[in-house]
Amino acid sequence: QVQLVESGGGLGQPGGSLRLSCAASGSILNINAMGWYRQAPGKERELVAVITNSGVTNYADSVNGRFTISRDNAKNTIYLQMNNLKPEDTAVYYCNAVALTRGQAYAMNFWGEGTLVTVSS
Repeated sequence: QVQLVESGGGLGQPGGSLRLSCAASGSILNINAMGWYRQAPGKERELVAVITNSGVTNYADSVNGRFTISRDNAKNTIYLQMNNLKPEDTAVYYCNAVALTRGQAYAMNFWGEGTLVTVSS
C-alpha cells in the first residue's frame, strides 16, 4: 500500500501564494505519476495538475500559468506552488499517486486525505 501525506494548506489571500507538499511512502516499487486534484463545496473533484515520473506535466486550464507542479523522485514527493490565488481556488486539495506496489500486478490509484485551501481576504 501507499500512504500519501499532504501538507501546506491553509488560508491564502487573493493574489497571494501557497505551497502544498505530498510525500508518498509504503511498499512502493514504482510511481508512474502523481498529481493534485481538488473538490470545492458542491462540486465534483477535478484535476489540478499531474506530473509523470519522467517529468511531463499537465494542468487544468483554470490554473495554467499560476500553479506549478514539481517532483522530487528521490523523496517520492511532489509540490504544488500556487501563485496569484483566486477565491475560486478554495477547495480541499487531494494528492494522488498511480503506483505499483509489492504484491500487485498492476499500478493502482492512491489518495491522500486532503488539505483545505481557503482563499479569502
